[in-house]
Amino acid sequence: MNFFQLFKLDSLNGFVVLAIGFFTVLALVYSSKFMQAKRGLVQYYLYMVITAICAIGAVLTNNLVLLLFFWGILGLTLYLLVNLGGEGANLAAKKTFVIVGGTDALMLLGISILYFLSGSIQMDEINISLTGNSSGLGLAAYLLIAAACFAKAGAMPFHSWIPDCADKAPLPVVAYLPAAVDKLLGIYLLARISLYLFVLSPAVNMFLMIAGAVTIIAAVMMALIQHNMKRLLGYHAVSQVGYMLLGIGTGTAVGIAGAIFHMLNNSIYKQCFFLAAGNVEQKTGTTELNKLGGLAKTMPITYISCLFASFSICGIPPFNGFVSKWMIYQGVIERLSSGFNGLIVAFCLVAAMFGSSLTLASFMKLIHAVFLGQRMNQQENKEISEVKWQMWMPPAILALICVVFGVFANQIPLRYFIQPILGNIVFSGWYAGVTTLIIMIALFSGVVIFYLNTKTVYRKDQAFVGGEALDSDAHAVTGTEFYNTVKDIGLMRMVYKKAEAGVFDIYEQGKKIFRVSDFLRFLHNGIMPTYLIWMLLGMLGLFFFLR
Repeated sequence: MNFFQLFKLDSLNGFVVLAIGFFTVLALVYSSKFMQAKRGLVQYYLYMVITAICAIGAVLTNNLVLLLFFWGILGLTLYLLVNLGGEGANLAAKKTFVIVGGTDALMLLGISILYFLSGSIQMDEINISLTGNSSGLGLAAYLLIAAACFAKAGAMPFHSWIPDCADKAPLPVVAYLPAAVDKLLGIYLLARISLYLFVLSPAVNMFLMIAGAVTIIAAVMMALIQHNMKRLLGYHAVSQVGYMLLGIGTGTAVGIAGAIFHMLNNSIYKQCFFLAAGNVEQKTGTTELNKLGGLAKTMPITYISCLFASFSICGIPPFNGFVSKWMIYQGVIERLSSGFNGLIVAFCLVAAMFGSSLTLASFMKLIHAVFLGQRMNQQENKEISEVKWQMWMPPAILALICVVFGVFANQIPLRYFIQPILGNIVFSGWYAGVTTLIIMIALFSGVVIFYLNTKTVYRKDQAFVGGEALDSDAHAVTGTEFYNTVKDIGLMRMVYKKAEAGVFDIYEQGKKIFRVSDFLRFLHNGIMPTYLIWMLLGMLGLFFFLR
């Protein structure tokens, strides 16, 4: 077997390699300032470089054993990078390692079954049909490998590591891995096996669509009630994966193309979001929404970058998120018009569109709480200014790409990245030039009307009730109050309580089922003589079995 059999460059993985390289450069530029004076800098940059090399290797490899090798190294470097965070990072790293590493074991089993069925470990020599009476083992192999893809991308039920990682890991790590590269890897591999290694049955397509719809709604509902910027973004990173699963599940050319395009778009605006969150944390020392506000004037580049990314993730034209979501909707509608499981497909379409509405609602909350409204703790915020260029430039570049990939979607990303994968894609309903012109005219008209009214004289005074002056900070309305009432709705109250108790967290439920950790904790009591006894017993056991 020569080198050219181990690796293969094609239309699907070519642009993914370019994207990984691009996100790596931006993360390293950002880290050069953000990670200054942080502990473990040598290890940090070493792990980042190893991650980039292994990510590119995992995408380019045509050999399933080599894929397992790169995939395993990526799980290890993810654990090590998350562990470089502050307080609580070790617990988040352990949870990440268990979920991602556990599904890597499932992937190993799936690849073993695949080798048993096909007799080959070369990906371009495998084509297993999941239709017919003899498809049981093939279906098991697909689902086992898909589980690893779900965990890497952050789809439910293997999602719970991402919000914890977003909260505790260093922000450049979150922006680079869970937000960008891991999404690319997980969805790329899922697309690879769904398009090339397996011939999906209608039942598997429907499974992917339902999994996508559930992921969209459940994750965005959790994002809606978050009071921490990083955790809110973490849940949205999960929710957006649902659109990708939904698009691949449609089995239509435009739906799959939309899913792959959304994979790229999501990585762009998600990295932008987390880098902007890093800017906010760097200058204010917090990402708690109820402690922020009014940063738009003092951090204008960060604000505009975050605003553009918000427009994109909400699917507002002419940004790139609108284009990929609209393609996915077209794929679902095409599936609906074919008459296959119409009720379920209609539910998936409604869930996707409702998810976009809830996404808009939660980002109204985020933008208001962080950048608009009244400043919290005014005395502390007086010295706030924009971050250094190494930190504002990467999110600004990503925000600009959100615009370019939306306005020129047909000319650049669809033409050069997406169409070569599936051929000519019929994509109607998006007239970028006309739409953008109308939007620009509307914005210009709004600015003109605003400035025409600036001559009006306003009187500013202190707020008071019943003649008593109010403390502005104590009575300020923050963005966190927008949707608190959602938690008090009858059914939602119960669901949120169960979610906070970890009922829907596969890691927490796994700990209850497998009590191995409790036994190991009992054995590791920190007393040296006890460890020596266990070592002696282990040596005696080895001598006995190997004699």
